[in-house]
Amino acid sequence: MTPDYRFAYDPGTIVYGRNCVSRLEHELERIGAERALVVCGSTVGATDAVIDPVVAGAGDRLAGVFDETTPEKRLSTAFDGADRMSEDDIDALVSLGGGSSLDIAKVMSVLAASERPRGEIESTFERERAIAIPDSTLPPIVALPTTLAGSDLSAIAGITVREGGLTRGALVDDRLMPAALCYDPALFETTPHEILCASAMNGFDKAVESLYGSNATPITDGTAVRSLRLLGRGLPRLGAGDRDQDTLHDAIMGTVLAQYGALGGERITASLIHSFGHGIARGYAIQQGGAHGIVAPHVLRYLFDNVDARRDLLAEGVDVDTTGTPEETATAVVDAVTEIRDALGLPSRLRTIDDLSKRDLPAVAADIADDVFIPNVPPGLEPTEAELEGVLRNAW
Repeated sequence: MTPDYRFAYDPGTIVYGRNCVSRLEHELERIGAERALVVCGSTVGATDAVIDPVVAGAGDRLAGVFDETTPEKRLSTAFDGADRMSEDDIDALVSLGGGSSLDIAKVMSVLAASERPRGEIESTFERERAIAIPDSTLPPIVALPTTLAGSDLSAIAGITVREGGLTRGALVDDRLMPAALCYDPALFETTPHEILCASAMNGFDKAVESLYGSNATPITDGTAVRSLRLLGRGLPRLGAGDRDQDTLHDAIMGTVLAQYGALGGERITASLIHSFGHGIARGYAIQQGGAHGIVAPHVLRYLFDNVDARRDLLAEGVDVDTTGTPEETATAVVDAVTEIRDALGLPSRLRTIDDLSKRDLPAVAADIADDVFIPNVPPGLEPTEAELEGVLRNAW
């Protein structure tokens, strides 16, 4: 029996196609932007094959480039960007790159609209791990993704402060949804192989978790199963170095479908794998997608040992047989996810993370237990820190 649910979602306009960034000026005009600022990292900003088509596509509506974002997503960077917006009279942002640049752009839009002093915002964030979003209209964002992490179609932004220790927080508001998103395969072709493959695991796991998360709906089931079918076909080819039209289509569209359900509605379906990814990647030298690749099979095994976790629907998504026993189905799903991870060439053991020690695992488990997505674990599961540490040790 399908439980009662409500699914409210107002996504940005999705534009897909090779060289679609050449029409960026049209999208900026459509949202009323006259002076747009590109927000990206220094590597993207210095890579002609990425930045030049964007500059050309934005035309006279481009006011400049802010290329100071980093994977750490520091609040100080967002403040610097907001200052640049004020100095150059910016009324819209163009996020170019991975999820870090988009998160910084979202926080920049909030800071630009806020009248609160910087010190007050920083102290509140340290205390509450959040930033108050003003009631006024926020500067709109056009997102130009170059990775497959799947954080684009969302109204969420993550941010960190490292003063006096690491403080992580998140902003959630419908106004943080990008007004438009341009998925241009030509941009994805410029992304280094290792980065693209690691990000793909992050997007893949969003689809996996949309099926077993406590707030799954029939709508998210549909997008997630179709996503897994496309990604199951495209990611092994991507991992082998293939970037032809069909491979990129399956990888990009599979990621769009994964996040369309997972991040779009009122109740985000990201769950336990993402909690593990946060606990590992935000404290140690590994991308979140790489962390997901290491722990995903072990997290799934832990889930299947304790609850059903909708293993039959997961099996449908990853295209494995469901005619055997529940234990055989669970094993087949874990094996299929492991094969995707290995095809992408991702690390398989936590011990390969240079700055992670086995002595750190209890602290990482405590961090995971406190993660924002822990309440989304499957019904009937109440993970303890000891159990979470056990999963980490199995992945060691």
